[in-house]
Amino acid sequence: MAHHILAATSASVSELKKNPMGTVAAGEGFPVAILNRNEPAFYCVPAKAYEAMLDRLEDLELNAIADAREGQTVHKVSLDEL
Repeated sequence: MAHHILAATSASVSELKKNPMGTVAAGEGFPVAILNRNEPAFYCVPAKAYEAMLDRLEDLELNAIADAREGQTVHKVSLDEL
């Protein structure tokens, strides 16, 4: 059965066990697909890439909230009123 591998770099579970940091470094900052019997088991995502993904997801959520509020009445207040 064919599987989509959603990373430019892949490594086996055995390679990951032998040299975890080397496997992460092989991805050059991008996720590495970890294969078990030539099937993707999981993706090893470097910390900076993971943080960037979470920031992007948060931005998408905030944009969805802003879009949902579009057209609602705007109430102007001063800082003193808060």
